Amino acid sequence: MQAIIYRDYGSADVLQLSDVARPSPSDNQVMIKVYVTALNAADWRLMNGKPLPLRFVTGLFKPKQSILGTDIAGVIEAVGRNVRQFKVGDAVTGNIWSSGASGLGQYICVPEHMLVLKPANVSFEQAAATPMAAVTALQGLRQGQIAAGQQVLIYGASGGAGTFAVQLAKHFGATVTAVASAAKHELMRSLGADQVLDYAKDDFAKSGQLYDLILGVNGYRSIFDYKRSLAPEGRYVMVGGDMAQIFQALALGKLLSIGSTKHLSNVTAKTNQADLAEIGHLLATGAIKAVIDRSYPLAEAPAAMRYLQACHAKGKILINLHAEQALEQQV
Repeated sequence: MQAIIYRDYGSADVLQLSDVARPSPSDNQVMIKVYVTALNAADWRLMNGKPLPLRFVTGLFKPKQSILGTDIAGVIEAVGRNVRQFKVGDAVTGNIWSSGASGLGQYICVPEHMLVLKPANVSFEQAAATPMAAVTALQGLRQGQIAAGQQVLIYGASGGAGTFAVQLAKHFGATVTAVASAAKHELMRSLGADQVLDYAKDDFAKSGQLYDLILGVNGYRSIFDYKRSLAPEGRYVMVGGDMAQIFQALALGKLLSIGSTKHLSNVTAKTNQADLAEIGHLLATGAIKAVIDRSYPLAEAPAAMRYLQACHAKGKILINLHAEQALEQQV
């Protein structure tokens, strides 16, 4: 099969299209013909090998795993003898982050508990775009105790998790303020945002508006700005961003919450079948949708990674591995 591999840490230049052996499923695995993979920030961080402490897990000098890609949608081609939830021919989707397999290869083998059935009326592209980003947004909002009638701020609202967070917050009945670049304001309004702020011009921390829940999805603002903008009993949840934002949430979140009615924390999303199924239901009913910026063929994965790292994407970036078969399946 063909796959995008990398043998060294670095820029997208380390990614190469190669022929590799097709895997075979163990007793508890299924083999999937991958139609579509979605890229995430986690992919380029693994490719770069940064932050450096990450290498204690991924390999100190060279990556232990040579293929990237966490979110997939495809069709099961073989099942191990102990598999009970799926059969050959099932269309499935999932986040395979911890499986040891990777989505930038035409075939993968993963445990069945990482997958759910793709809803029949949801495209492979929409299904592949959702597992990590949508579940991260869902779990972040839940940790922030999202409730109808709340004032919710989504900072960094135009990326993968951000576009889902805006829609999910509206689905839960909140009034949503989205922070994004001016070029993405029309998109934010189309997703249901009640107010849109330009991060380059509008300083939410100086507006006087207080929020019941702030989700820090991308970019960087001081954790002190977020705390100052919380209403009494308000919650700030960091779900991503640059290293400064991540470090502040990890190092200062609990400390700044002591003795305060405001709660500051971070969420480490844990994909599970129940949340994947809930997201699938919301996609199938039209309550939410994946915003897809661009799709690339497998051979152009390095260009897709460069575009992802530029941080200009509106929503998700996809890699099509078996585009013609995906279309045939959906007809």
